[in-house]
Order: sequence, then structure tokens, then C-alpha cells
Amino acid sequence: MKALLWIVLLGAVAGNVSLNLMEDTGLHIALSVVSGVIVLASGTGLWMLRGGGRGEYHG
Repeated sequence: MKALLWIVLLGAVAGNVSLNLMEDTGLHIALSVVSGVIVLASGTGLWMLRGGGRGEYHG
């Protein structure tokens, strides 16, 4: 699951970078928003699935 989220996160970041090469149109804005939502969602998923490390509160 984590590997899939990492792949999605990296793909969305790469897609967002390539979108910056497009002209500013409605499609560019829409794809940028979708890419941003995917980055936030996969980052949140990775954060929620993180392992319990040292010094982490488990109360």
C-alpha cells in the first residue's frame, strides 16, 4: 500500500511540474488542481500509515 502511495505521489508531483510548461488555460488550472489534490491525498495517506518510531506518542 505504501509503495502504491509513493508511486502516486511521485507521479502527481512529476505531472504537476510538467503542467507548469503548459499555457495558462482552464484545462491547465483544472489539471493543476486535480494534481494538487492527489498530492495532498497520497501524502496524507502516507502520513497515516507511517510506522511507530522512537519518541512517538501512542496515547
